[in-house]
Amino acid sequence: MTTHVFQFPCLKDNYGVLVHDSRSGATAAIDAPDADAVIAATRSQGWTLTDLWITHHHADHIQGRPGLEAAFPNLRVVGPAKEAARIGALDLAVAEGAFVKLGDIEARVIETPGHTAGHVVYVLDEDEIAFCGDTLFSLGCGRVFETPLSVMWDSLLKLAALPGETQVYCGHEYTEANGRFALTIEPDNADLKARVEAVKALRAAGEPTLPTTISLELATNPFLRAEQESVQAAVGMPGADPSQVFAEIRGRKDHF
Repeated sequence: MTTHVFQFPCLKDNYGVLVHDSRSGATAAIDAPDADAVIAATRSQGWTLTDLWITHHHADHIQGRPGLEAAFPNLRVVGPAKEAARIGALDLAVAEGAFVKLGDIEARVIETPGHTAGHVVYVLDEDEIAFCGDTLFSLGCGRVFETPLSVMWDSLLKLAALPGETQVYCGHEYTEANGRFALTIEPDNADLKARVEAVKALRAAGEPTLPTTISLELATNPFLRAEQESVQAAVGMPGADPSQVFAEIRGRKDHF
C-alpha cells in the first residue's frame, strides 16, 4: 500500500488532512485551514507538501494557502473550477468526473453543491477513501448556503452511493453535537444510540470521531436517511418526497 492518510486537529474544530504517496513522495493537503498546523503536520511525518486540494471557498478551508505557498514554492493548487473566482488562481481547476493524480494515487472529483455552489469531494476509489469537506459530516451534513435544499440532497445521494466501506474524512469535529440532534429524529434507532455512546467515550478521551464510513452514516445519519419510513414518520411526513423530508430535517438542525 502506497497511500497514507494523516489527520490532525486545527483551529477551533477543523481537521487538516494529509494524503501521501510513499512511492513517489508526493503529499497533498486537503484544504488549508491553518498554514502553521499543516506545515507542522508535514514535518511530523517527514513529508514535503507538493499539492493542495481545495474543496470549497470558505475562509476556514483556504486561509492557510498563502502560508503554504510561501513554505512550499512549487505547490500545485487544485480546486473547484466553479469557485476559482472566490478561491484565487488554480493550477488545476476541476469539475465533476475529473481525475487528480498524486504520484500513483488517483482521485476522482465529485461535485457536491449545497454548502457552497461549487463544493467538490475527492474520492480515492482504489483505496475507498473520500475527502468530503463540509458536504457530509459524521452524523450530519453542512449547512446549505448557496443552493436550494434539494440540490444538497442530490449531492448527499452521490456520496451515499459510494461503497459502504469507504472511509469518510470531514472538515470538522461535529459528531457529538450532531448525535444529540440525530436522537431527536430517531430516538429508537439502536445503531444510533450505540454510536452516540461510543462518540461520547472517544471525545472524553480526547480522541477524534473521524474517519467515519458510508455504511455507518447510512445506518445512523438522519440526513442520509430521509427515504426511511421511520424518519419520515418521525418528522410527520410519511410518504413524502425524500428531498422534502431532508429539507425539514435540515431546517430543524439549523434551529437546534
